[in-house]
Amino acid sequence: MRALWTLAHPDPDSLNSRLRHVGVQTLRDNGWEVSESDLYAMKWDPVLQDEGGADVEAEQDKLCAADLLVMQFPLWWYGMPAIMKGWVDRVFERGFAYDVIDPETGRARKYGDGGLVGRRALAVVTAGDRPGSLEQRGISGSIEDVLWTTLHGTFWYTGMEALAPHLVTRARDVDESTIAGVEADLRSRLIGIGDEPPIPYLPLDERFYDHSIRLLPDVAPGVTGNGAHLHQQLSYSQRYSVCDHSQRS
Repeated sequence: MRALWTLAHPDPDSLNSRLRHVGVQTLRDNGWEVSESDLYAMKWDPVLQDEGGADVEAEQDKLCAADLLVMQFPLWWYGMPAIMKGWVDRVFERGFAYDVIDPETGRARKYGDGGLVGRRALAVVTAGDRPGSLEQRGISGSIEDVLWTTLHGTFWYTGMEALAPHLVTRARDVDESTIAGVEADLRSRLIGIGDEPPIPYLPLDERFYDHSIRLLPDVAPGVTGNGAHLHQQLSYSQRYSVCDHSQRS
């Protein structure tokens, strides 16, 4: 079992940095081999100007070797910090993570089947707000809806199984009297992470979507919004990962 743990936080003494240490150690204690990418410490360049580069290839190699991707970040303006968005922009390249062509059909593989299929992905997120604000009836919407573009539009789009986010709320209020509970929650989550059921997103399949990539009328009738795209997942025996083939130039 191999994991890649990516962190985007500028303060090495932050709650995020402490939780990263706890998380990585927990995985290792449970038999995982863990590679790390601390983006601020690496001085990662988030700006996509030209595709490729030695730094991109190094991160792609880490990702190819991983069974689990953990992306950890504070929730800034309802999304990830720019440095992590830039990591995705540069590392998840065309032909590597997306626009990977199925040789039998000539179609681009996506939404449950893509260059990173066979992996699981977990977002570990800290937020300053109260827990209720990031639930279904909260003012911010559920954390799965807030992170829709990451969970469905990045993880699932590229073929990875998206796990429910691990959310830490009231992050600014965590202190030495409460940190033990926060750490214990993360440890408990990670111990069973290999067997945890993923978010059951629908695959891009003609049984569910029409040619405009809109749900068919008989799929989740009367349901709108992101929740309409949830169903029992199907297994595909013919899926493969671009990392396992010599498709990279």
